[in-house]
Amino acid sequence: MKTPVVLITGALTGIGRATASAFATEGARVVVSGRHEEEGQRLVAELRELGAEAEFLRADVRREDDVRGLVDKTVARFGRLDAAVNNAGTEGTPGPVTEQSAETYNATFETNVLGTLLSMKHELRVMLAQGHGSIVNVSSTYGRTGAAGASVYAASKHAVEGLTKSAALEVAGRGVRVNAVAPGPIDTGMLNRFTGTDERKAGLVATVPLHRLGAPEEIAQTIVFLASNKAAFITGASFAADGGKTAG
Repeated sequence: MKTPVVLITGALTGIGRATASAFATEGARVVVSGRHEEEGQRLVAELRELGAEAEFLRADVRREDDVRGLVDKTVARFGRLDAAVNNAGTEGTPGPVTEQSAETYNATFETNVLGTLLSMKHELRVMLAQGHGSIVNVSSTYGRTGAAGASVYAASKHAVEGLTKSAALEVAGRGVRVNAVAPGPIDTGMLNRFTGTDERKAGLVATVPLHRLGAPEEIAQTIVFLASNKAAFITGASFAADGGKTAG
């Protein structure tokens, strides 16, 4: 399909924004979503400058009515939904287990896990009916390992990995694929908030065999590949894009 219709949640910053630009450059029609209207319209203007048909739809992935409306409006605008990237996420409140609470747990899981679940539910509703589609969830290498000081975040990304594999098995053979990308340390605002200081950020870089942070654009290219027909035999997989961090 030369002009796929792609929906991206959490599209206004970081990996989501880079992914929107990457799809636009490939000629896709792109719907970007987030919670901030002004930033969303600025992004749409940039995507249109790249020659893409693009729309911004405001939605909060923690609210099912928002997610249902987001998917339905995408289909109403472009007639179908070929690929979806579920990128909306939060680092939550970093800190040891002993400092976590029901409130910090809920705040993280509502976005990272419930948001992914609701997004897949309504994306699959459309994709299964049309008989094709590809979903890419954005996880984390912390979804494969533990993470001192990021227990709730790591737990939420373990859940995303499980949701991805379960959904992939449920729809296998029905024309829809579901995969995940698990980034390592990527140079984004989220990473800056998580590390807090240049010293802690440098310490994290030191754990990466390639001796650098990843760029959002590098993750975006992995997502574009997984969403494309070039990855037609891949489903239920989680691709680590982490500079070798989980290899050892």
